Amino acid sequence: MHLAEFNFGVLKYDWDDPRVADFANALDRVNGLAATMPGFVWRLSDEDMDDAQTDPEGALGGNPRMASTLSVWESAEALEHFVWNTVHRAFYARKAEWYDAVGNGNLVLWWVPEGTRPTAAEGMARWKHMMEHGNSDHAFGWSYLKEARLWKSKGCSAMAAE
Repeated sequence: MHLAEFNFGVLKYDWDDPRVADFANALDRVNGLAATMPGFVWRLSDEDMDDAQTDPEGALGGNPRMASTLSVWESAEALEHFVWNTVHRAFYARKAEWYDAVGNGNLVLWWVPEGTRPTAAEGMARWKHMMEHGNSDHAFGWSYLKEARLWKSKGCSAMAAE
């Protein structure tokens, strides 16, 4: 099994606003780095994600300020290493500059059979399930994964203390 992750949030400002330029300009760098990481399997293409985000009838609601990522990793450890031990962490630490407080930092994880390529609609459905029912084998956050450890020491609370 591989680990799917879907995260999303709503930017405070439009994509072309100078106040989110550091974030917008770093996306190719961060996504490119992810693709070279050990354990990276797949990421929904920018074009397909943009289509999912901007479709007013779609699962993500068509909000033009939506920013999301859907990817698949070989393991929780591989995903954690990318999130917390690379330049990604520096951008994550600045998320309050770019994202609204409400609807910020939404993450859901779930196991998928090797070769599976989930959709943004599935990611949103899994997130909603987790919000309604809590962590379960169907949809969960970092705390549900026994093998995940870095989020505890390098996650939000650790960054706030630095």
